Amino acid sequence: HSFMLSLLGDVENHGGTFVPKSKVVSGKILDDGFVLDVQSSDSSENFKIKASYIINSAGLHAVNLLKNIDGFPVEHIPSFYYAKGSYFSLSSKIPFNHLIYPVPEVGGLGIHLTLDMAGQAKFGPNAEWVEGLNYDVDENLRDVFYDNIKRYWPDVKRESLTPSYSGVRPKLVPQGHKDGDFFIQTEKEHGIKNMINLLGIESPGLTSSLAIAEEIEGMCC
Repeated sequence: HSFMLSLLGDVENHGGTFVPKSKVVSGKILDDGFVLDVQSSDSSENFKIKASYIINSAGLHAVNLLKNIDGFPVEHIPSFYYAKGSYFSLSSKIPFNHLIYPVPEVGGLGIHLTLDMAGQAKFGPNAEWVEGLNYDVDENLRDVFYDNIKRYWPDVKRESLTPSYSGVRPKLVPQGHKDGDFFIQTEKEHGIKNMINLLGIESPGLTSSLAIAEEIEGMCC
């Protein structure tokens, strides 16, 4: 949260405006730029924004957004998939003071141990391919987590694992395929001037965000 507040401060200090809870529902490519249709969170107000540049960094919705941009070539809209990752918390004391990573699995890093700022232990994520967005954590996954965790912590107690939270990762390759890299799609790929699409930006997207921003700055500014 502190990192995001720092970025927001940089944006505002350079004349930018952060407009939360405003959904870009569609857009159109013009000869001299773009026009975007924006909807407020309560649908009470719709408005248009004229833009010279577009950086599409809509995460899980980045590919779907392209489908609603009039004039964007459909042959350059990639297929995408959702991989859900759930976490379980540990209700007992953890005997470790560092992260533990197993060998990565296909589609994710594997169920690893992470510690939050308060020292609370969490395990995850797993990789569950899903059709839509759902953030419920299935308690029936406890056995899967227990079997994976005890490979590097044999003394873990099954009953100490409790469902915590989940996230969904945007994938550009289907289940069973080798993971693809981030796809920074530019005019070179799609032929549209001043438009950059950040597609398949999953873990470690947050860690890489400043490096991604520097690369984009060199492309468009």
